[in-house]
Amino acid sequence: MSAVVPVELPIDADTEKQLRRGEDSAPRRTKRRLTSRGATIAALLIAVLWTVPTFGLFVSSFRPAQQVRTTGWWTIFENWGFTFDNYGEVLKAGNSQIDLAGAFINSIAITLPATLIPLMIASLAAYAFAWIDFRGKDIMFIAVFALQIVPIQMVLVPLLQYFSRGELFGFPVVESLTEGGGYAQVWIAHTMFALPLAIFLLHNFVSEIPREVIEAARVDGAGHGQIFFRIIIPLTMPSLAAFAIFQFLWVWNDLLVALVFADGAVAPMTKLLAEITGTRGQDWHLLTAGAFISILVPLIVFFALQRYFVRGLLAGSTKG
Repeated sequence: MSAVVPVELPIDADTEKQLRRGEDSAPRRTKRRLTSRGATIAALLIAVLWTVPTFGLFVSSFRPAQQVRTTGWWTIFENWGFTFDNYGEVLKAGNSQIDLAGAFINSIAITLPATLIPLMIASLAAYAFAWIDFRGKDIMFIAVFALQIVPIQMVLVPLLQYFSRGELFGFPVVESLTEGGGYAQVWIAHTMFALPLAIFLLHNFVSEIPREVIEAARVDGAGHGQIFFRIIIPLTMPSLAAFAIFQFLWVWNDLLVALVFADGAVAPMTKLLAEITGTRGQDWHLLTAGAFISILVPLIVFFALQRYFVRGLLAGSTKG
């Protein structure tokens, strides 16, 4: 039996150009541009420009109040001064009901539930919209998506009125959830404001799970609960962690919702820091020290979940 010798067919100039265009596809060109030397230099310049104000704030937090008011932070070597008085005054500052240490505890008590509650509800809703067929699903999802364009300022007063009447959207609620001086109002408000975006983002990740995986689980007799906890949650963990970081940072740095719903002994750090600057902002040098105290926890959370954050941002960006 004679061997079959492959024959190379001649390729004309047009076909060769098309093949080269296929090899030099748009994603590859974009990758080369983003990894080029110019892109790297531009990214470094942007990082430096973004960091300079933060570094200046950090330097000012260790300077005496008089020098902060009269000279710029870049004159630190000409007007040398180094003190911890700003941090000491900030830690002792506060109103009659709470100091900064208590406000720090309040921020943690507000932020953790306000991050976990919408994350749990949104993950369940995202699974339902993606893999459960029910009447009116598309209309309901569009309605949830449209809620993202509603400004928070429009619903603060109506929501406060609902709380004051002891009901929520016509349904009576437990008195402890609506009475002043508790965390529940802040948790409910942050949960309501976070759910539209959370459901939309998590739905995009949940819907990208291969249908074969879900169908195989159903063939093996798995119900919706088993599919959700054993398949959906592990596969979408990067996206859950990415949204958790965003929600944690947003709630931790929030001042608007805190001004409306968190008063008195449950006030978070953001509200207290806005008060220690004085009625006319004359003590703004204390804000430089308070700002760095307030960013300790967000930095720990971000660096602890950084690998999940990057994986969650890149999830769905590539196929295959």
